[in-house]
Amino acid sequence: MESDGVLSAVERLRRLDAMTDAALSRLEVPDLLDELLDRVRDLLGADTAAVLLLDPHDQHLSVAAAKGLEQDIRDGLRIPVGRGFAGRVAQGGKPLVLTRVTDADVVSSALLASGIRSLLGVPVFAGRDVIGVMLVGARSMRQFTEDDVRFLEVAADRAGAAEQIRSHRLDQAAAMSLQRSLLPPVLPALPGLQVAARYAPGQDFGIGGDWYDLFQLPSGWAGLVIGDVSGHGLASAVVMGRIRSALRAYALISEDPAEVLALLDRKVRHFEAGLLTTAFYAMISPDRTTVRMSSAGHLAPILALPGRPASLVEVPVDAPLGLGRLGARRSAVVGMPPEALLLGYTDGLVERRGEIIDVGIKRLLDIVEPASPADCVSAIMTSLGGQQTVDDVALIAVQRNAQDLSS
Repeated sequence: MESDGVLSAVERLRRLDAMTDAALSRLEVPDLLDELLDRVRDLLGADTAAVLLLDPHDQHLSVAAAKGLEQDIRDGLRIPVGRGFAGRVAQGGKPLVLTRVTDADVVSSALLASGIRSLLGVPVFAGRDVIGVMLVGARSMRQFTEDDVRFLEVAADRAGAAEQIRSHRLDQAAAMSLQRSLLPPVLPALPGLQVAARYAPGQDFGIGGDWYDLFQLPSGWAGLVIGDVSGHGLASAVVMGRIRSALRAYALISEDPAEVLALLDRKVRHFEAGLLTTAFYAMISPDRTTVRMSSAGHLAPILALPGRPASLVEVPVDAPLGLGRLGARRSAVVGMPPEALLLGYTDGLVERRGEIIDVGIKRLLDIVEPASPADCVSAIMTSLGGQQTVDDVALIAVQRNAQDLSS
């Protein structure tokens, strides 16, 4: 197979075929790691092989898969980054070879007691980030070659790609589950109003921090919210949940939407620093004739009145949440005659690559009319939802009934 530590062309091809086998792609990550380690151990003539993954929170490596190691050794291997052989590979982000392993080289004395005398380890990457270590060991003195190092790096790349895909899927599934738990499963039935809403994940980025909310306050006012936390994935969905809960709490202590957003801004700056959030909060009066509203960097809502084209509401747009003290927040009051429809939405509905946002807003204005909210939302998603290629979308529509509450 080798001559003076140099692999033959046939052996190199055999190793490459083993790592590029398309059948590996059809395996779930645990099975793929097991199969990779079997092939690595066989082709390198090693006695042990293992993949250790990094916990980014406590900066420790633990065994995700192993071959040739006793279960008690596998369970006991928990290695801080920077310590021991694997910890040094993770810290340096480069391959490491030890021809003679000593007590000073390993964290677990059980590994040395198992007879391991030589080690080769390489980092496992996801993009530029080290997410783990792949290592092989021999129970006899072994001089691993440059070809061995390159082969193990190819195997580690295969493992890293699989783990990155698995982590992304888990993150998206968790974010979707969280998002669904936080968005109202059924909008409340509010006297004098009809309502409808929709959320759709983006095709490019998936789940994000867009949300809507609707609630009745003890005073009889109804609160309507549409908002967008920057970023995507589980982290944004978690922050969205915290901001949503805080806004509901502040809505109970003030009937001024600008004051509610000012309190929310203070909370975001203190507890969610670094994440930009836009939000629009409207309060619909108990008799449903007027709407108080305030905007924290969010797109202006649309108001559709019977017999008139839909138009953007003239509400002052103040700074997004979390930017600091940039002046007092302002509010506006608009009338809501019978059959008027108010629509809030996030930017994913109207933003498109290669065009200014005004074009998307104009498309939306041409669709919105004072029909039932359910029909309006369906028409919007049918016309614009299929074009959505960038961001997630949330929208909520509320219409005042034709009959007054008093009649």
